[in-house]
Amino acid sequence: MSRSAHPAGPRHADVLPEGHYSAPPADLNSLDPKVWSETVTRDADGVLTVGGIDVKRLAEEYGTPAYVLDEDDFRSRARAWRTAFGDNADVFYAGKAFLSRAVVRWLNEEGLNLDVCSGGELATALSAGMPAERIAFHGNNKSVAEIRRAVEAGVGRIVLDSFQEIVRVAHIARELGTRQRVQIRITVGVEAHTHEFIATAHEDQKFGIPLAGGQAAEAVRRALQLDGLEVIGIHSHIGSQIFDMSGFEVAAHRVVGLLKDIRDEHGVELPEIDLGGGLGIAYTSDDDPREPHEIAKALTEIVTRECEVAKLRTPRISVEPGRAIVGPTAFTLYEVGTVKPLDGLRTYVSVDGGMSDNIRTALYDAEYSVSLVSRSSDAEPMLTRVVGKHCESGDIVVKDAFLPGDLAPGDLIAVPATGAYCRSMASNYNHVLRPPVVAVKDGQARVIVRRETEEDLLRLDVG
Repeated sequence: MSRSAHPAGPRHADVLPEGHYSAPPADLNSLDPKVWSETVTRDADGVLTVGGIDVKRLAEEYGTPAYVLDEDDFRSRARAWRTAFGDNADVFYAGKAFLSRAVVRWLNEEGLNLDVCSGGELATALSAGMPAERIAFHGNNKSVAEIRRAVEAGVGRIVLDSFQEIVRVAHIARELGTRQRVQIRITVGVEAHTHEFIATAHEDQKFGIPLAGGQAAEAVRRALQLDGLEVIGIHSHIGSQIFDMSGFEVAAHRVVGLLKDIRDEHGVELPEIDLGGGLGIAYTSDDDPREPHEIAKALTEIVTRECEVAKLRTPRISVEPGRAIVGPTAFTLYEVGTVKPLDGLRTYVSVDGGMSDNIRTALYDAEYSVSLVSRSSDAEPMLTRVVGKHCESGDIVVKDAFLPGDLAPGDLIAVPATGAYCRSMASNYNHVLRPPVVAVKDGQARVIVRRETEEDLLRLDVG
């Protein structure tokens, strides 16, 4: 989304036309199951509980802000994806959404594979016991050291992103006396962020090798000739937060067309096709994501149909859900610090976190829901903007939401669907300490990523 340039940054406080906002919900105490994890409920006093633990107890024991992750919900969603695709497909959890050693162990136990895109993510995966053969290594500019470590570890596939990387990986594999399984990432000219499928525009990006102009076909030709590489398939990724399957249909048509050209020119039918991730979740009640079994059925039918037309054997499909698994499993718990009514506009609610623990609203104008969770309230709804504590006008957590009119300092509020990208993209802006990730299950809570301390912060400052 483009914004007009302004010396002070985006004009976040513009007053929008009357009627722009949706009507407040009939009951501010209700919890939409689309945006909350499966074990979330309210007790008799209106206090939100998750995994059998109430948020007051969590705040007292672990402090705020904190990411609270529902382990049962995470495992349930992982199993749903694995079951939906069955034994004839591979599900790779996209670690960039959120990765920790506990999460790696859960994935391993639930039978999912793992997609990493940096040396740090690879180190996390290996240190937590994920079998290397079930790891895929992505990235548009992998270093020589990262590639060498991946090949030495025996990762199941490296996704090649450029002509230089084809040669680089082949050279390292030959040095190490092995053949590395690889996929070629291509850009197919499909942009699915807004459900508009553009033939050429989305090739203007840093990822992949364009299909247009025969570049992808040339990349495959070169990779097939190198002794250090075993080319197992083609990789395609068309966007993020996707609800409509039409973009995948266009992408699959173009990828299968490339597979047919490869067979006709080289006599090789590549056995795999990876359609990437990007499947959407519900951040607000207006979002309507598809269930894993619906997505699996649609993708399988699309690829099978395209291969039948091209007279190809149907390749093994891979998908890479990250946000779709972890996104809905967590919420961020905050304490209200100040409540500042602006007559005729809205009420600003400041919390003890902000853009350092959720940069997505500032970066992408992302929309979130928010609820008062430390009690119930019968007060009239008020239009609010939930903001953080940072010295930045764009420090917004929830741009527009209705909260009870009696909201006060000390209340706890929670923003659901923050499991993906919030902790992964967290920062120390203003030297604010990053929150912990607290996993809950069966009435028990445990820290899986601890809160940063001032000692952590100062330890890196060698001045």
